[in-house]
Amino acid sequence: MNPKIVVGAVVAAFVIIIGLIGFSGTSIIDDVSGRGIIPSSEAPIETLPIKIELENISILDVNEKEAIIEVQFKVTNPNYKSIILQTIKYDLYENNMKIQSSQIGERPMGMVDSSNYFTLLSEQPTTLKEKITIKNTGNSPEFWDALTNNTPQWKIKGEASFNLSSITAGGENQMTFEFP
Repeated sequence: MNPKIVVGAVVAAFVIIIGLIGFSGTSIIDDVSGRGIIPSSEAPIETLPIKIELENISILDVNEKEAIIEVQFKVTNPNYKSIILQTIKYDLYENNMKIQSSQIGERPMGMVDSSNYFTLLSEQPTTLKEKITIKNTGNSPEFWDALTNNTPQWKIKGEASFNLSSITAGGENQMTFEFP
């Protein structure tokens, strides 16, 4: 038998197998959980929520005119695939009084807009920091005394916006968090 015919038959068999898998509508590897062969029509892709922890709130500098505070979050992605963290929006409270609203990152608002987002790899914690400057208006002397004496009672409430780094899966996701 001619060896060219045998090689041609093997190549044709591979092309047919790859074509059947490619056009059958099944997903060979679930790009979220990595669990293996999952038919895409039976199990919708579900993105697990990211884990956000408050790592630290520290007062860097206080004087009679302003205070500089640093807020640190530790963010972990429990998904198999990487996640794009677009924003962390949060409100900073001291003794149940809202002090500041802030945001880390930004969401793109157009096709030409560049964005400031963070790529979170699977199970690799990422620390995100932000420095906040608070002006002393003189309206809350109790708060300013707490800052000066380094005894504030902090609380943070916020939400995070994230999605999968895949165009074909995931969609927009949001989660809320609160740290006393």
